[in-house]
Amino acid sequence: MQGNERMQKSYMGGCLCGAVRYELIGVPERLYACHCKECQRQSESAFGMTLLVKENGLKVSGELKKFERISDGGNRVTAYFCPNCGVRIYGIPRYVKGIFSLKPGKLDDTSCLRPAAML
Repeated sequence: MQGNERMQKSYMGGCLCGAVRYELIGVPERLYACHCKECQRQSESAFGMTLLVKENGLKVSGELKKFERISDGGNRVTAYFCPNCGVRIYGIPRYVKGIFSLKPGKLDDTSCLRPAAML
């Protein structure tokens, strides 16, 4: 799944404790491996994977907790987490309207993940 390609089915995912589940429906916009400081902090690694999906292409079940802060770059960062296990489910990037930033490692099947670009 690189984005901008036809998906043959929906994809399911969720948090570690199972309290939050989601379904990704439709065609994702793009999958990136990003090396910016913000993505490094979120992933606790050298890079973070981000799957951009349309707002109406993500169906979430379960309660979410919202967290907002100002990034080092001065942008507001809004993210939604499982209140039980703390796993980040998605964020709302300020640079694109109507798009969610999903952490694709929470998909039940990650074998289809192929980044379109390294940033």
